[in-house]
Amino acid sequence: MNIRENIRQFKESLPDNVTLVAVSKTKSREEILEAYREGHKIFGENRVQELVAKAENLPSDIQWHMVGHLQTNKVKYIAPFVHLIQSADSLKLLNVINKEALKADRIIDVLLQVHIATEDTKFGFSEEEINQLLSSEKYKELQGIRVKGLMGMATFTRDEQVVRKEFRYLSQAFKRIKEIYFREDKEFCELSMGMSGDYHMAVEEGSTMVRIGTIIFGERIKH
Repeated sequence: MNIRENIRQFKESLPDNVTLVAVSKTKSREEILEAYREGHKIFGENRVQELVAKAENLPSDIQWHMVGHLQTNKVKYIAPFVHLIQSADSLKLLNVINKEALKADRIIDVLLQVHIATEDTKFGFSEEEINQLLSSEKYKELQGIRVKGLMGMATFTRDEQVVRKEFRYLSQAFKRIKEIYFREDKEFCELSMGMSGDYHMAVEEGSTMVRIGTIIFGERIKH
């Protein structure tokens, strides 16, 4: 398993406008360092505990993304350093991120997670809920967060038509939300969708950020 070669080849295959987030959950410090030595500095983690431990023991110029479901009581541990929270999926969570950002004297970038899959296990807002949120007074009071875009996870299925339809919907929702609420805001520019099994379709449908683990690091160790 040559992580450096995998990451180099994968990045070469990606369009220039698409950012690779190397999902390093369950991966060792040494495995992450291999990718880092290839010049890659953007990593995604699913669990707060793992994210904090790795951030403390790896180079300080790594940009850490929280890509898994985030519990409100865990926000304080990552607020001082997290680069992007991709999984902001409720107003309650946004309020806590805002509070912890202000405590840490910084603005935390977030993506609003949209529920696009057919499975009930996935988290996220509906497009209607995002409209309600972004037009609310409560949202305008959140000075410690900056909404950079949307994130979504497609249904886990072999049916490519289902997956493509979900990505296309999210891409269209991104355009609608951008037009209404962020037309003059260049910061609202990220559409995070696509993982190892479906990133080709995600990129074709307009993704600007893919979350890739298996292709780079190999199969995940099950906990």
